Amino acid sequence: MNDPIDRLRAARPAHLGDTPVDERTRAAELTRAMAQPRQERRTRRAPGRRTIARPAWGLGLAGAAAAVTAVAVAVTGTGGTAPSPSAARTGQAVSASESPESSPGRTAPDGQVRLSARTVLLAAAHRAAGQPDETGAWWHTVSVSRTLFRAEGADYTVVDRQRTESWTPSATGPDQRQHSGSQSLGAQPATPEDEAAWREAGAPAEIPVVVPGKKGAKLSLPTGPGEVQKGQAPLPDGDKVFWLGRNVSVRDLRALPSEPGALKAWLLRSYKGHGTESSAPMSRDAWLFTVTTGLIADMPVTPEVRGAAFRMLAGLASIEVTRDVTDAEGRAGTAVTIDGPEASAMGKAAAGDDGVLRTRLIFDEETGRALATENVVVRPGGAQAGMEPGTVWNSDVTLESGWTDDGPAS
Repeated sequence: MNDPIDRLRAARPAHLGDTPVDERTRAAELTRAMAQPRQERRTRRAPGRRTIARPAWGLGLAGAAAAVTAVAVAVTGTGGTAPSPSAARTGQAVSASESPESSPGRTAPDGQVRLSARTVLLAAAHRAAGQPDETGAWWHTVSVSRTLFRAEGADYTVVDRQRTESWTPSATGPDQRQHSGSQSLGAQPATPEDEAAWREAGAPAEIPVVVPGKKGAKLSLPTGPGEVQKGQAPLPDGDKVFWLGRNVSVRDLRALPSEPGALKAWLLRSYKGHGTESSAPMSRDAWLFTVTTGLIADMPVTPEVRGAAFRMLAGLASIEVTRDVTDAEGRAGTAVTIDGPEASAMGKAAAGDDGVLRTRLIFDEETGRALATENVVVRPGGAQAGMEPGTVWNSDVTLESGWTDDGPAS
């Protein structure tokens, strides 16, 4: 299945039927689908926009940046320049394995104490577990995704933005439905230099972009916002709405074990030696990182389970974190990734055409809540051809995530 249109069609969950999707959303879908490992896909059960677990209704943004496993970033005690949508900040790597549990940090040559990855994650676990456990009629999320495209026949890059909102009911049954809304916010030049090149090209209101792997395909991204697309669908299988290595219900998520070892064992029952989105081999730790960051990112688990997820990550051998990272909305947080040969292999498989990506979860240390996920270019290739190493190729920023009794407007 090498034709990207076929791959995009296969990635779209069947229960979405003929729910309308505008052209810009399709453009983002196509580029993300083309980033996945180039082999026959497994039956797609995963949720929509990204592989680390969105509600299964998806709203058409299926096949999001492939389930690559993240690689090294650093723990630092100092600040730094905030990354733009096209730049990632990295630093001196410190992994969990470099500092034993009894030694929470080390003194750097500049005299500052560098905390170990394990120490940072255990602190985040404590704070996450201490958050109030509130429930409601609906699990509500709002997020904005950004994806870079190269302009066709021109030397500049644009960032296309998509806003997605979802309401997942806590109740189950044949009458329960999931609701969603999506809007393309428009494409913009990614940097001031890109804006200058865009203006030199006549500042087109419709920007033709490169579609990797599909010779002759034509896509144009409008610079203005599109209409809000609304959709709803019954709960798959009557109650399954999230993906955690297998389809799970809200009830399943609320009943997950809150002890790290038990949570790990529960998750590993779904591990089959390959990635969550393809048959490409993936190590156990890399697989655990992928599904666990999804759990942390936007699933309606209890605070204790979110804390257990951080503790489980802290126990993985190749975990690394970076403090003082800024997401695409300008919010400061801490990034967590996993390093190692298998992570690099998955990043290469996801990028395609000899490219390599890095994926990281950015979270708020004070609450243990996710801020964003990002895919960073290590070596350009495929959809990232022509982009500089360190570029944030795509990101998914969580603006709201929590329980509410206020359902979607009719």
